[in-house]
Amino acid sequence: MGRHNYDDAVSSYKRGLLIDPSNEALISGLADAEAASARSSGSPPVADSVPQLNLLKINNEDYEEEDKSIVVSAHNAPIVSSYNDKIRPLLDTIDRLRHLKVMQEGIQLPTIVVVGDQSSGKSSVLESLAGISLPRGQGICTRVPLIMRLQNHPNPNPEIFLEFNGKTVSTDEENISDAISLATEEIAGKGKGISNKPLTLIVKKNGVPDLTMVDLPGITRVPVCGQPHDIYEQISKIIMEFITPEESIILNVLMANHDFSICESIRMSQKVDKTGQRTLAVVTKADQSPEGLLEKVTADDVSIGLGYVCVRNRIGDESYEEARAEEARLFDTHRHLSKINKSIVGIPVLAERLVKIQATIIVKCLPGIVTKINEKLTANVEELNKLPKHLTSVSEAMTTFMYILGCAKESLRKILIRGEFDEYPDEKEMHGTARVFEMLNKYSEELRSAEDTNGSEKFLIDEIKVLEETKAIGLPNFLPKAAFLTLLKKKVRSISTIPSDFIDKVWSYVENVVVSVLLRHSVNYPQLVSSTKRAAKKLIAKMKQRSLDYVNDIVEMEKLTDYTCNPDYSASWSKLMAHQDDFKKALQRFYSVSYIGSGVLEKTDVAHLYELREKDIVQEAFDVKMRMMAYWEIVLRRMVDNMALHLLFNVQKLVNKDVEMEIVNEVIGPKGNGLENILEESPSVAGRRHKLKNSIELLRESKDVVANIMDMITDKFDY
Repeated sequence: MGRHNYDDAVSSYKRGLLIDPSNEALISGLADAEAASARSSGSPPVADSVPQLNLLKINNEDYEEEDKSIVVSAHNAPIVSSYNDKIRPLLDTIDRLRHLKVMQEGIQLPTIVVVGDQSSGKSSVLESLAGISLPRGQGICTRVPLIMRLQNHPNPNPEIFLEFNGKTVSTDEENISDAISLATEEIAGKGKGISNKPLTLIVKKNGVPDLTMVDLPGITRVPVCGQPHDIYEQISKIIMEFITPEESIILNVLMANHDFSICESIRMSQKVDKTGQRTLAVVTKADQSPEGLLEKVTADDVSIGLGYVCVRNRIGDESYEEARAEEARLFDTHRHLSKINKSIVGIPVLAERLVKIQATIIVKCLPGIVTKINEKLTANVEELNKLPKHLTSVSEAMTTFMYILGCAKESLRKILIRGEFDEYPDEKEMHGTARVFEMLNKYSEELRSAEDTNGSEKFLIDEIKVLEETKAIGLPNFLPKAAFLTLLKKKVRSISTIPSDFIDKVWSYVENVVVSVLLRHSVNYPQLVSSTKRAAKKLIAKMKQRSLDYVNDIVEMEKLTDYTCNPDYSASWSKLMAHQDDFKKALQRFYSVSYIGSGVLEKTDVAHLYELREKDIVQEAFDVKMRMMAYWEIVLRRMVDNMALHLLFNVQKLVNKDVEMEIVNEVIGPKGNGLENILEESPSVAGRRHKLKNSIELLRESKDVVANIMDMITDKFDY
């Protein structure tokens, strides 16, 4: 062989499989397996050139052996040599994990994914590898992901069966195509629609390679009659789902007569495998476009990291043996195709390449799979243990109910009494004491800023009017009590709605807090959730009404009479009356604006009282005004203080006693049989428990499956 062709072979083999060259044990084991199977078949391995040059290891000394020839006797030998006991268990392990559906747990498995444009010859390649007939016809033949599990089997009678929708259907070589079509119709429906639900085809046959591949629908851009309008998008979604995981090897089927760079399957694989290190290309229909094929596969313009294999498709009624013989003859004698290095041509070479790639990727990925299984299993067990205990008796229900109630009460004490918010650090609405304090301050500000909208804005006008209307026969210089009470009632009426609004806001807030806490602690028991929520709302409604009655009483008491024993009243009145001289002086000034100019009355205008300056009623009105200002401060303070004490008392009573009694009465009921209702588990918790148990069972079985193979790898493969 010339230097040029030999370099091509070396380059192709380098692209053939990525493996750590220091992995001596695996390399040796696979080489021994190849040699052993070659001896048993009575013919040399499929690629038998340069004994040290194989898909798993390349030494620099191989470059020096220029004149060694490549001997291909594939048409006389089985399609690929079966691996020995070191390798077969690897494939069985992954197939077993796939059968257990461990991928549903988010654990990806090493997979050879077959992709290609429609009519690229994908089915023909798979038929040649499996030695069986697949559905053929116009348009999309593969409408569901077809998982092909090929197993070399010594029995001369093939065993073929399908697995789908939880059942297994046995078939034979003659009827396999129809069986696949019927199964596809059951999965994806009649017509030309597709589905992402897989169909598994198991072929146990003498001479087939030990392979598991996933054949995906061929890529088509233009829907034909009967296909969904978004058929391209649907197919693309399925393909990307399978080829995206790093554990997937992409077998890209390309037609020899097409420009590789514009193939849709290449574009898709390059999205997830930019360097091509996970992509192997199969070039079909080499006999239809032989000229220039050598240049296309050696130039590698589309970055196929695992290299190319050129094949000839089976034609018409050719048997698989005849097709292999014709393929070998074609690549041996054709004036263009015979120039292509024999290490990258033929179905046998493709089979051997795939089997070795598959074995290597499995060895590489298994430790990570074991780790993910263990991590997922541990997480699921922990989550299952955190789920509420499934109650089976009334005594268990009572214990759980009282525990939930106790926890809820402690949370409410923290939130509404002690001002602790460690359970809700980032939820400010659940910082109860702080929010109630804010509402109380706002209430106080609203009381002080409230104005009598029915009164006069001019200083002393209301007082003068009231004094004139409450005159009576009696000693002079005595202020009529009726005048003060009339003015007091008017001021109390002006703020009478503020306390009621405050009560409504506070208890609405408390209700939200109580309901939130109760729901949080009883969320796993739907019957308990509804009962506790109902009890909380009923209790808060009663507490709110009690507070409204209390507020109304306070307002009415303030209207009833003027009384305080607080010495601040006298002191405040005396201080205000000290401004009377300034008031009198301001009355004597005939200006458009005349301010008293001292203390709290500094900006008080009295110019409108100029004409009444000599009348005693003005001084009496000033005295009444100062008394009202001093007393009103006491009233407002009293309304705020009493409200605060009332709320503190009732909230503590609610948390420490009332909420428990109300919920117990609501849940247990008058006949004491209400607890039986909470024995039924909520659908969400029951569903989650069932899902976790199934997942744990699956993962434990998966763990057992990989345990033995990991022991074998540890013993025999220094990965």
